[in-house]
Amino acid sequence: MPETKRPDFFGPDKRYYSWNTYLRSKFGEKIFKIPLDGGFDCPNRDGKVAYGGCTFCSQKGSGDFAGDRRDDLITQFNTVKTRMLKKWPHAAGYIGFFQAFTNTYAPVERLRERFEVILEQKGCVGLSIATRPDCLPDDVVDYLAELNSRTFLWVELGLQTVHDRTGRLINRAHDYQCFADGVEKLRRKSIPVCVHIIDGLPGETTQMMMETARTVAGLDIQGIKIHLLHLLKKTAMVKQYEKGLLKFLDFNTYVNLVCDQLEILPPHMIIHRLTGDGPADLMIGPMWSLNKWEVLDAIDDELARRDSWQGKYYRPQAARSPEN
Repeated sequence: MPETKRPDFFGPDKRYYSWNTYLRSKFGEKIFKIPLDGGFDCPNRDGKVAYGGCTFCSQKGSGDFAGDRRDDLITQFNTVKTRMLKKWPHAAGYIGFFQAFTNTYAPVERLRERFEVILEQKGCVGLSIATRPDCLPDDVVDYLAELNSRTFLWVELGLQTVHDRTGRLINRAHDYQCFADGVEKLRRKSIPVCVHIIDGLPGETTQMMMETARTVAGLDIQGIKIHLLHLLKKTAMVKQYEKGLLKFLDFNTYVNLVCDQLEILPPHMIIHRLTGDGPADLMIGPMWSLNKWEVLDAIDDELARRDSWQGKYYRPQAARSPEN
Protein backbone atom coordinates (compact mmCIF):
# COMPACT_ATOMS: atom_id res chain seq x y z
CA MET A 1 0.00 0.00 0.00
CA PRO A 2 1.43 3.44 -0.91
CA GLU A 3 2.53 5.62 1.99
CA THR A 4 1.98 9.27 2.77
CA LYS A 5 4.59 11.60 4.23
CA ARG A 6 4.63 12.22 7.97
CA PRO A 7 3.09 15.71 8.48
CA ASP A 8 5.23 18.44 10.04
CA PHE A 9 2.30 19.80 12.09
CA PHE A 10 2.40 16.73 14.37
CA GLY A 11 5.48 18.28 15.98
CA PRO A 12 9.00 16.83 16.19
CA ASP A 13 8.21 14.22 18.88
CA LYS A 14 4.71 13.02 17.88
CA ARG A 15 3.49 10.55 15.32
CA TYR A 16 -0.14 11.66 15.52
CA TYR A 17 -1.98 14.99 15.72
CA SER A 18 -2.60 15.22 19.43
CA TRP A 19 -5.21 17.41 21.11
CA ASN A 20 -2.47 19.07 23.14
CA THR A 21 -0.45 19.89 20.02
CA TYR A 22 -3.53 21.33 18.35
CA LEU A 23 -4.43 23.52 21.35
CA ARG A 24 -0.88 24.83 21.72
CA SER A 25 -0.79 25.72 18.03
CA LYS A 26 -4.10 27.58 18.36
CA PHE A 27 -3.63 29.33 21.71
CA GLY A 28 0.16 29.39 22.04
CA GLU A 29 0.12 27.95 25.56
CA LYS A 30 -1.24 25.07 27.63
CA ILE A 31 -5.04 24.85 27.74
CA PHE A 32 -6.96 22.15 29.60
CA LYS A 33 -10.54 20.97 29.88
CA ILE A 34 -12.62 21.33 33.03
CA PRO A 35 -15.14 18.42 33.10
CA LEU A 36 -18.58 19.45 34.33
CA ASP A 37 -21.94 17.89 35.16
CA GLY A 38 -24.62 20.19 33.77
CA GLY A 39 -27.47 18.36 35.48
CA PHE A 40 -28.86 16.90 32.25
CA ASP A 41 -30.51 13.52 31.78
CA CYS A 42 -30.35 11.08 28.85
CA PRO A 43 -33.16 9.87 26.55
CA ASN A 44 -31.64 6.41 26.82
CA ARG A 45 -32.30 6.41 30.57
CA ASP A 46 -35.57 8.26 31.08
CA GLY A 47 -37.61 6.20 28.62
CA LYS A 48 -37.80 8.59 25.68
CA VAL A 49 -35.90 6.08 23.52
CA ALA A 50 -34.96 3.41 26.08
CA TYR A 51 -34.36 2.66 29.75
CA GLY A 52 -31.18 1.78 31.59
CA GLY A 53 -28.71 3.64 29.41
CA CYS A 54 -25.87 2.14 27.37
CA THR A 55 -24.67 -1.00 29.11
CA PHE A 56 -21.15 0.42 29.54
CA CYS A 57 -22.30 3.77 30.96
CA SER A 58 -21.58 4.50 34.62
CA GLN A 59 -23.98 5.78 37.23
CA LYS A 60 -22.55 9.26 36.61
CA GLY A 61 -23.30 9.18 32.90
CA SER A 62 -19.65 8.63 31.91
CA GLY A 63 -18.78 11.76 33.86
CA ASP A 64 -16.92 10.06 36.70
CA PHE A 65 -14.21 12.73 36.75
CA ALA A 66 -16.61 15.65 36.26
CA GLY A 67 -17.72 18.10 38.93
CA ASP A 68 -20.31 17.12 41.50
CA ARG A 69 -23.82 17.73 40.14
CA ARG A 70 -24.97 18.67 43.63
CA ASP A 71 -22.85 21.82 43.24
CA ASP A 72 -23.73 24.74 41.00
CA LEU A 73 -21.70 25.06 37.81
CA ILE A 74 -19.50 27.92 39.03
CA THR A 75 -18.53 25.90 42.11
CA GLN A 76 -17.82 22.87 39.92
CA PHE A 77 -15.72 24.95 37.54
CA ASN A 78 -13.58 26.43 40.30
CA THR A 79 -13.23 23.18 42.25
CA VAL A 80 -12.08 21.15 39.25
CA LYS A 81 -9.88 23.98 37.97
CA THR A 82 -8.08 24.20 41.32
CA ARG A 83 -7.48 20.44 41.31
CA MET A 84 -6.15 20.42 37.76
CA LEU A 85 -3.92 23.46 38.22
CA LYS A 86 -1.86 21.33 40.59
CA LYS A 87 -0.89 19.30 37.53
CA TRP A 88 -0.65 22.20 35.05
CA PRO A 89 0.07 25.32 37.14
CA HIS A 90 1.04 27.43 34.13
CA ALA A 91 -2.04 26.79 32.01
CA ALA A 92 -3.19 29.86 30.10
CA GLY A 93 -6.88 29.04 29.88
CA TYR A 94 -9.63 26.49 30.22
CA ILE A 95 -12.33 24.80 28.17
CA GLY A 96 -15.61 24.09 29.92
CA PHE A 97 -16.30 20.42 29.17
CA PHE A 98 -19.93 19.39 29.61
CA GLN A 99 -19.17 15.71 29.96
CA ALA A 100 -21.77 13.87 32.03
CA PHE A 101 -24.91 12.41 30.43
CA THR A 102 -26.41 14.09 27.30
CA ASN A 103 -25.66 17.79 27.18
CA THR A 104 -28.07 18.93 24.48
CA TYR A 105 -31.03 17.02 25.92
CA ALA A 106 -32.94 20.07 27.09
CA PRO A 107 -34.73 23.13 25.70
CA VAL A 108 -32.47 25.83 24.28
CA GLU A 109 -33.36 28.17 27.16
CA ARG A 110 -31.92 25.70 29.65
CA LEU A 111 -28.83 25.10 27.52
CA ARG A 112 -28.20 28.85 27.45
CA GLU A 113 -28.42 29.01 31.24
CA ARG A 114 -25.81 26.29 31.61
CA PHE A 115 -23.37 27.15 28.84
CA GLU A 116 -23.32 30.92 29.13
CA VAL A 117 -22.45 30.93 32.84
CA ILE A 118 -19.31 28.90 32.11
CA LEU A 119 -18.28 31.13 29.22
CA GLU A 120 -18.40 34.06 31.67
CA GLN A 121 -15.78 32.48 33.95
CA LYS A 122 -12.33 34.04 33.96
CA GLY A 123 -9.90 32.17 31.75
CA CYS A 124 -12.57 30.17 29.92
CA VAL A 125 -11.70 30.14 26.20
CA GLY A 126 -14.51 27.92 24.97
CA LEU A 127 -16.73 24.87 25.40
CA SER A 128 -16.74 21.19 24.56
CA ILE A 129 -20.21 19.64 24.65
CA ALA A 130 -20.73 15.87 24.75
CA THR A 131 -24.05 14.58 23.42
CA ARG A 132 -25.91 11.96 21.40
CA PRO A 133 -26.74 12.28 17.69
CA ASP A 134 -30.46 11.86 18.42
CA CYS A 135 -30.45 14.98 20.59
CA LEU A 136 -29.78 17.61 17.92
CA PRO A 137 -33.08 19.29 17.05
CA ASP A 138 -32.83 22.24 14.68
CA ASP A 139 -33.17 24.95 17.33
CA VAL A 140 -30.38 23.37 19.40
CA VAL A 141 -28.12 23.13 16.36
CA ASP A 142 -28.86 26.80 15.60
CA TYR A 143 -27.79 27.73 19.13
CA LEU A 144 -24.62 25.64 18.81
CA ALA A 145 -23.89 27.47 15.56
CA GLU A 146 -24.32 30.78 17.40
CA LEU A 147 -21.86 29.62 20.05
CA ASN A 148 -19.44 28.49 17.36
CA SER A 149 -19.52 31.98 15.83
CA ARG A 150 -18.39 33.66 19.05
CA THR A 151 -16.29 31.17 21.01
CA PHE A 152 -14.08 28.11 20.64
CA LEU A 153 -16.47 25.16 20.38
CA TRP A 154 -16.41 21.40 19.90
CA VAL A 155 -19.36 19.03 19.91
CA GLU A 156 -18.39 15.53 21.03
CA LEU A 157 -20.72 13.02 19.44
CA GLY A 158 -21.03 9.46 20.69
CA LEU A 159 -20.91 6.71 18.08
CA GLN A 160 -18.98 3.90 19.83
CA THR A 161 -19.37 1.48 16.88
CA VAL A 162 -20.67 1.54 13.32
CA HIS A 163 -22.16 -1.94 13.75
CA ASP A 164 -25.85 -1.76 14.56
CA ARG A 165 -25.98 -5.27 15.96
CA THR A 166 -23.39 -4.24 18.55
CA GLY A 167 -25.37 -1.07 19.16
CA ARG A 168 -28.42 -3.15 19.97
CA LEU A 169 -26.40 -5.39 22.29
CA ILE A 170 -25.12 -2.43 24.30
CA ASN A 171 -28.53 -0.69 24.28
CA ARG A 172 -27.23 2.29 22.33
CA ALA A 173 -30.79 3.04 21.14
CA HIS A 174 -29.80 4.71 17.88
CA ASP A 175 -28.32 3.35 14.69
CA TYR A 176 -25.37 4.33 12.54
CA GLN A 177 -27.53 6.35 10.15
CA CYS A 178 -28.73 8.51 13.05
CA PHE A 179 -25.10 9.30 13.83
CA ALA A 180 -24.28 10.13 10.19
CA ASP A 181 -27.33 12.42 10.04
CA GLY A 182 -26.24 14.15 13.25
CA VAL A 183 -22.77 14.80 11.85
CA GLU A 184 -24.29 16.24 8.69
CA LYS A 185 -26.53 18.62 10.67
CA LEU A 186 -23.58 19.93 12.67
CA ARG A 187 -21.25 20.24 9.71
CA ARG A 188 -23.81 22.16 7.67
CA LYS A 189 -23.30 24.83 10.34
CA SER A 190 -19.49 24.37 10.30
CA ILE A 191 -19.49 23.09 13.90
CA PRO A 192 -16.39 20.99 14.69
CA VAL A 193 -17.23 17.39 15.59
CA CYS A 194 -15.26 14.94 17.73
CA VAL A 195 -16.49 11.35 17.44
CA HIS A 196 -16.22 8.82 20.27
CA ILE A 197 -15.52 5.18 19.42
CA ILE A 198 -14.88 2.25 21.78
CA ASP A 199 -12.54 -0.66 21.14
CA GLY A 200 -13.36 -3.94 22.87
CA LEU A 201 -17.16 -3.89 22.84
CA PRO A 202 -18.88 -7.28 23.38
CA GLY A 203 -18.67 -9.59 20.38
CA GLU A 204 -16.59 -7.27 18.22
CA THR A 205 -13.64 -8.64 16.27
CA THR A 206 -10.53 -6.74 15.27
CA GLN A 207 -11.96 -6.55 11.76
CA MET A 208 -15.16 -4.91 13.10
CA MET A 209 -13.22 -2.37 15.14
CA MET A 210 -11.10 -1.51 12.11
CA GLU A 211 -14.29 -1.09 10.08
CA THR A 212 -15.50 1.49 12.61
CA ALA A 213 -12.27 3.46 12.22
CA ARG A 214 -12.34 3.10 8.44
CA THR A 215 -15.92 4.36 8.23
CA VAL A 216 -15.18 7.33 10.50
CA ALA A 217 -12.16 8.17 8.34
CA GLY A 218 -14.51 8.75 5.41
CA LEU A 219 -16.78 11.21 7.24
CA ASP A 220 -16.51 14.98 7.65
CA ILE A 221 -15.23 14.70 11.23
CA GLN A 222 -12.54 16.91 12.74
CA GLY A 223 -11.53 14.94 15.84
CA ILE A 224 -11.75 11.52 17.46
CA LYS A 225 -11.60 9.92 20.88
CA ILE A 226 -10.57 6.27 20.81
CA HIS A 227 -11.64 4.66 24.08
CA LEU A 228 -10.65 1.31 25.51
CA LEU A 229 -13.71 -0.42 26.90
CA HIS A 230 -13.34 -0.68 30.63
CA LEU A 231 -15.92 -2.34 32.84
CA LEU A 232 -17.13 -0.56 35.95
CA LYS A 233 -19.11 -1.88 38.86
CA LYS A 234 -22.87 -1.20 38.90
CA THR A 235 -23.11 -0.92 35.11
CA ALA A 236 -25.48 -3.03 33.04
CA MET A 237 -22.53 -4.50 31.17
CA VAL A 238 -21.52 -6.44 34.30
CA LYS A 239 -24.34 -8.88 33.51
CA GLN A 240 -23.05 -9.30 29.96
CA TYR A 241 -19.58 -9.96 31.37
CA GLU A 242 -20.93 -12.57 33.76
CA LYS A 243 -22.68 -14.29 30.83
CA GLY A 244 -19.41 -14.50 28.93
CA LEU A 245 -20.40 -11.95 26.28
CA LEU A 246 -17.42 -9.72 27.04
CA LYS A 247 -13.71 -10.52 26.94
CA PHE A 248 -11.26 -7.77 27.84
CA LEU A 249 -8.64 -6.75 25.30
CA ASP A 250 -5.10 -7.38 26.49
CA PHE A 251 -2.49 -4.63 26.59
CA ASN A 252 -0.55 -5.58 23.44
CA THR A 253 -3.67 -6.23 21.39
CA TYR A 254 -5.04 -2.81 22.23
CA VAL A 255 -1.78 -0.99 21.52
CA ASN A 256 -1.44 -2.63 18.10
CA LEU A 257 -5.11 -2.06 17.28
CA VAL A 258 -4.89 1.67 18.05
CA CYS A 259 -1.77 1.99 15.89
CA ASP A 260 -3.56 0.19 13.04
CA GLN A 261 -6.50 2.59 13.40
CA LEU A 262 -4.28 5.67 13.52
CA GLU A 263 -2.58 4.61 10.30
CA ILE A 264 -5.86 4.78 8.34
CA LEU A 265 -7.29 7.96 9.88
CA PRO A 266 -6.86 11.30 8.09
CA PRO A 267 -3.65 13.02 9.26
CA HIS A 268 -5.58 16.25 9.92
CA MET A 269 -8.07 14.55 12.28
CA ILE A 270 -7.26 15.70 15.81
CA ILE A 271 -6.68 12.85 18.28
CA HIS A 272 -8.44 13.95 21.47
CA ARG A 273 -7.89 10.65 23.32
CA LEU A 274 -6.25 7.27 22.75
CA THR A 275 -7.41 5.22 25.71
CA GLY A 276 -10.03 5.16 28.43
CA ASP A 277 -9.91 4.77 32.17
CA GLY A 278 -12.22 4.95 35.16
CA PRO A 279 -12.14 5.31 38.94
CA ALA A 280 -9.88 2.62 40.42
CA ASP A 281 -12.39 1.76 43.13
CA LEU A 282 -15.06 0.97 40.52
CA MET A 283 -12.88 -0.84 38.00
CA ILE A 284 -13.53 -4.50 37.19
CA GLY A 285 -11.17 -4.62 34.23
CA PRO A 286 -8.95 -4.51 32.38
CA MET A 287 -6.83 -3.33 35.30
CA TRP A 288 -3.89 -2.41 33.08
CA SER A 289 -6.00 0.47 31.72
CA LEU A 290 -5.42 2.34 34.98
CA ASN A 291 -1.80 2.88 33.88
CA LYS A 292 -2.76 5.48 31.29
CA TRP A 293 0.72 6.79 30.57
CA GLU A 294 2.11 3.29 30.07
CA VAL A 295 -0.55 2.75 27.41
CA LEU A 296 0.22 6.04 25.67
CA ASP A 297 3.98 5.44 25.82
CA ALA A 298 3.50 1.97 24.35
CA ILE A 299 1.49 3.42 21.45
CA ASP A 300 4.28 5.92 20.79
CA ASP A 301 6.87 3.14 20.95
CA GLU A 302 4.93 0.87 18.58
CA LEU A 303 4.49 3.64 16.01
CA ALA A 304 8.22 4.34 16.22
CA ARG A 305 9.04 0.62 15.88
CA ARG A 306 6.90 0.49 12.73
CA ASP A 307 8.32 3.81 11.50
CA SER A 308 4.65 4.76 11.15
CA TRP A 309 2.29 7.63 11.93
CA GLN A 310 -1.33 8.76 11.78
CA GLY A 311 -2.54 8.74 8.20
CA LYS A 312 0.37 6.74 6.77
CA TYR A 313 -2.09 4.54 4.91
CA TYR A 314 -5.02 6.95 4.77
CA ARG A 315 -6.72 7.30 1.42
CA PRO A 316 -9.57 9.78 0.90
CA GLN A 317 -12.80 7.96 0.26
CA ALA A 318 -16.47 8.71 0.04
CA ALA A 319 -18.39 8.04 3.23
CA ARG A 320 -20.22 4.74 3.08
CA SER A 321 -22.60 2.85 5.30
CA PRO A 322 -20.89 -0.05 7.11
CA GLU A 323 -22.04 -3.61 6.82
CA ASN A 324 -24.27 -4.44 9.75
